[in-house]
Amino acid sequence: MRCAVLGDPVAHSLSPALHRAGYAAVGLDWEYDAIRVTAEGFAPFVLGLGSEWRGLSLTMPHKRAGFSLAGVEVTARARLAAGVNTLVLEDGSIVLADNTDLPGAVAAVRERYHGPVTAGTVIGGGATAASTGLALCELGAREVRLLARTPERARLTAMAIAEHPSGPRVEVLTLGESDVIGEVVVSTVPADAQSDDLVARCSEAPVVFEVLYDPWPTPLAASIGPDRVLVGGLDLLVHQAVLQFELFTGIAGPLAAMRSAGERVLETRRVDG
Repeated sequence: MRCAVLGDPVAHSLSPALHRAGYAAVGLDWEYDAIRVTAEGFAPFVLGLGSEWRGLSLTMPHKRAGFSLAGVEVTARARLAAGVNTLVLEDGSIVLADNTDLPGAVAAVRERYHGPVTAGTVIGGGATAASTGLALCELGAREVRLLARTPERARLTAMAIAEHPSGPRVEVLTLGESDVIGEVVVSTVPADAQSDDLVARCSEAPVVFEVLYDPWPTPLAASIGPDRVLVGGLDLLVHQAVLQFELFTGIAGPLAAMRSAGERVLETRRVDG
């Protein structure tokens, strides 16, 4: 059986290392690759897959393209997040579109932090911002602030978070000049967008959730001292990958083995780079 992560770019992805380690841990002779697929080539690629294919992980720019595949069952959480990162196939046909980023983000935070979440800030306005913003709501937040470089482009994300059953208050403000609120601040923006001023505005948040894992540490992650909680991009990636693994294989994902594989790859990159 074959699985893969699709994206553009995608060469940096840790997903192959995680899933392959999972297969080895449970004794599956499966393949998992990283395949560069452009936005224009997404639908032709997916619709042309053969019966040996079982699962696809989607990264940018494809997280909202899964909705365009006619006849596919879309889970409630994927519809809520307005983003798909997981496609399950049977006999070469897509049978399920899901979003494991949302529950993966909840699990990543709760692994590191057990305190209350009454409000939170998400830096960014894309599909990952929607998933992590909804995760904050799942954790208890009733107010979510989005800080976006281009606020009007975060409108769909704000609408998605506002649809959470808890009815949170959602506001979109500019990244360059607005304050951070709540117990958790989530960054979904590139490292080069994390100015000294932005890092300083995040300094009072007890929990920082940095969704990037490469490059590491980002300026925001590097600012976290021992008195604060840091949730990293690898935490998110591993927890959502464990859920994907189970959807693809029907077997519970081996969290420890998959995390260790990701840590080894990142350490090698740091040494080599």
